[in-house]
Amino acid sequence: MLENVVNGIAEYWATGFFIVAVAGLCAFMVGASSVLGGRSRGISKSIPFESGIVGAGSARQRFSVKFYLVAMLFVIFDIEAVFLFAWAIVIRDVGWTGFWGAAVFIFILLAGLVYDSRTGALDWAPQAGPADKPGN
Repeated sequence: MLENVVNGIAEYWATGFFIVAVAGLCAFMVGASSVLGGRSRGISKSIPFESGIVGAGSARQRFSVKFYLVAMLFVIFDIEAVFLFAWAIVIRDVGWTGFWGAAVFIFILLAGLVYDSRTGALDWAPQAGPADKPGN
C-alpha cells in the first residue's frame, strides 16, 4: 500500500509541482496587485469607460439587425473553419472520398456566401441615392 503511494508520488511529482507553482504564482500576482495598486477615488472612477468614450444615453439602445446578422454569419463560417481543421488532420485517412466530401462542403458554404453577398447581408454602408452618384 505504501509502496503504491510512493510510486504514485514519484510518477506524478512534476504535475503536482506545476499545480502548486501555478497556484502560488496566481496568489502572488493577486496579492502584489492589491498591495501595490492605486487607491484613488473620484467621480471619473465610478463611470463606465468604453474605448475612451464617455457613455451617454441609455444602455438599452436599439441596434440594427445587420449587427446580429453579421454575428450569425461569423459564427457559421467560424464553425466551418473548425470542420475544415478536423478534416485537414485526417486527410490521409479519408482519401479521395473525404476530399470530395470537403469540396462539396466548401462549395455549399461558398454558395451561401455568394447568396449573402447578393442579398446585401454583407453591405454595411447605406445605398447611394440618385443625389449621391458621382457627376451630380
